[in-house]
Amino acid sequence: MADTQVREKTPVDFWFDPLCPWAWMTSRWMLEVEKVRDVEVRWHVMSLAVLNENKLDQLPDHYRELLGPKGWAPVRVVVAAQQKFGDEVTGKLYTALGTRFHNGGTGPTREAIAEALAEAELPAELIHYADSDEYDEVLRASHNDGIDRVGQEVGTPVISVPGADGEDIAFFGPVVTPAPRGEAAARLWDGTLMVASIPGFYEIKRTRTQGPIFD
Repeated sequence: MADTQVREKTPVDFWFDPLCPWAWMTSRWMLEVEKVRDVEVRWHVMSLAVLNENKLDQLPDHYRELLGPKGWAPVRVVVAAQQKFGDEVTGKLYTALGTRFHNGGTGPTREAIAEALAEAELPAELIHYADSDEYDEVLRASHNDGIDRVGQEVGTPVISVPGADGEDIAFFGPVVTPAPRGEAAARLWDGTLMVASIPGFYEIKRTRTQGPIFD
């Protein structure tokens, strides 16, 4: 008799800012991991503008400009969509935004946000939340939920997975390009969980020799 028992998927909480090309690469890898491991990604927003708001004077001019109104716009729209239509729209809208911002090279323009809303089958009126602070408290709460798991000296993405001992395993990254696929995606997932689960393990790093490679 066939085994019809359905194995419960492990939730993987993923915090992203639509602005970040490296978080975008990691998110595409996580979609590959969903195909080869029993995991289910749950998408959450964080904000590079919030993360850096107390140190803007230390940032290069171009980065400081990016974290102004242009940087707040997409994440505010995502939070508004999430609040009005449920968590299930978050990943779909993120994909539509990232495909335009990064693969398409548009950056976070209003036109790209409007097109992404249309692709995600969400009301065009949500674009108005790009300039609204109505859901900023929700945005900050989501941001803090992610960043408090890993500390302030990181960025996006943040990933959190339930550990075997009941404690969550949380980490920044991995930073990788291009996004691994198939068995390579599975190996990176298994290895990342292995090192991240070690108490006192903090960092593996090497100099980046190339930028994000978008498919």
